[in-house]
Amino acid sequence: MASLNTQSRKHARKQQIRPLAGSLLALAIGFGVATAHADDALPKLATKTPLKVGFAQTESNNPWRLAETKSFKDIAAKCGWQVVMTDANGSNSKQVSDIQSMIAQHVDLLVFPPREEKPLAPVVLQAKKAGIPVILVDRDVDQSVAKAGRDYITFIGSDFIDQGHRAADWLVKATGGKAKIIELEGTTGASAANDRKKGFDEIIAKNPGMTIIASQSGDFARDKGRQVMETLLQAHPEVTAVYAHNDEMALGAIAAIKAAGKQPGKDIQIVTIDGTKGGMDAIAAGELGASVQSSPFFGPLACDVAQRYAKGEKIPTWVKVSDRFYDKSNVQQSMQYGY
Repeated sequence: MASLNTQSRKHARKQQIRPLAGSLLALAIGFGVATAHADDALPKLATKTPLKVGFAQTESNNPWRLAETKSFKDIAAKCGWQVVMTDANGSNSKQVSDIQSMIAQHVDLLVFPPREEKPLAPVVLQAKKAGIPVILVDRDVDQSVAKAGRDYITFIGSDFIDQGHRAADWLVKATGGKAKIIELEGTTGASAANDRKKGFDEIIAKNPGMTIIASQSGDFARDKGRQVMETLLQAHPEVTAVYAHNDEMALGAIAAIKAAGKQPGKDIQIVTIDGTKGGMDAIAAGELGASVQSSPFFGPLACDVAQRYAKGEKIPTWVKVSDRFYDKSNVQQSMQYGY
């Protein structure tokens, strides 16, 4: 009987402990959720002048990047920014270390174009942890790792998929819906290259007379684009069209086509993206068919976004840039937009 009473008392204590344990667990979970929400808050941005702003460029080996950097230099004084600039020389690891150095310098704001989506995502989280707000321009990062509106203020940039759509639509019309296409892709892993390919390929897939016979990265560089085009021309002499993810690769492809004894713009139609001065000159010369503009002038946009964010305004997670389109019908009157 004493044994039964002892067991009853133990059972009663367990029943009392269970609700208490459940309450403590619920309380702990509650604190966990609160902490997670607190961690999700974006860092604040001071309204002081000058504002120390870090701008980490990917490379400076083409007109587009030079124009992008210049737009930040030009806006700095007007925006009240003291800009710290670096150049990663085409290296993901160098860009990461450049940004980490800026974090160590306690810049007030970070603005940069991530060279590739995945390698640059973690450093965005490092900046957030250090209390430094981030604006991404031109290219985005892997949203499964760092998310706009939660881990960084916003992405300012073009709709790369739409750019691919527009380039493909022009090529379908220019070739009468029949073409054997070589695609010169941008930097592997870059959001611009991924989406420009996706957009273009989507439209081409809907046109049975259009076939992509080869697709290879030219790393957004003129000389690499020329080398890749030379190789692909030898392997695919039947090519009738080229889609390049940027003007620099298109200009490299034009050189390769000429060297092979063919006429760009006649034997092989070419469409591209960027709207550089060199690209527009090639359109005027009849060697390049069309170029979808991809504006590099992010300085004024970043300044405006930063100032509105500092005032507490809600910023959309994507500040979309509208892009022009150039072909032989409008290129002469559009030369002032080249860079």
